[in-house]
Amino acid sequence: MGCILKGGGGLYGRLRLGAVVLAAGQGSRMGYRPKCLLEIAGVSLIRRQLIALSGAGVDQLVVVLGHYADLIRPLIEDFPITVIDLSAESEFSQKYSVSAGIDALHGKFDAVMVTPSDMPLLGTADYTDLIGAYKKRPEGIQMVRPVFQQGLGNPVIFDYAITDESQDGIEPMCRNWWNNRQEKCFAWPTENDRFFVDIDTPEDLEILEKRLGCKVIYPEAVGMVHGSA
Repeated sequence: MGCILKGGGGLYGRLRLGAVVLAAGQGSRMGYRPKCLLEIAGVSLIRRQLIALSGAGVDQLVVVLGHYADLIRPLIEDFPITVIDLSAESEFSQKYSVSAGIDALHGKFDAVMVTPSDMPLLGTADYTDLIGAYKKRPEGIQMVRPVFQQGLGNPVIFDYAITDESQDGIEPMCRNWWNNRQEKCFAWPTENDRFFVDIDTPEDLEILEKRLGCKVIYPEAVGMVHGSA
């Protein structure tokens, strides 16, 4: 990952960055189908994310799978990534998924980015901007996330060192850590709404289709896996 010029001259050092993509969810509000397999112009959301993150210079990509691992894995196995499969677990929370993803990072990292797999609009430039905001964060700040009008966006990027604080019961990469350690968090102000667009419901999908001017659809192989909406 390239260096960034400081405001007063000089360079910010190279950041060794790991990224965890969360793709283990059940997708209950989308008819029990994996949201990350929705396709825009024939390319699934998860492939779009992996391409964008690779372009942003992430050193290691970890994808955490769960309920639909058998459907998702064949579509990403051509990427140089680490895949964690939690499908054999009886149950798992987002906190567990994040922890499993972080545990899969190899070697020494300066920072970790965590992103859901259903962010349909994020591209390489967006990830690069967030990484740049983290590099230029104020002194003492350990977590950065995009914020607009008090709304929290994704991804979140944080100092790898804070993963050691997880034993206190506060999720170091999620909302609890953010709420309880405000002095160590930086709300990066941005009007780029791509950081705030995700797909949770069929209504979200309709809004996205109107914005893009095209259909966002599941491939034929993805059916109603566990029930109905």
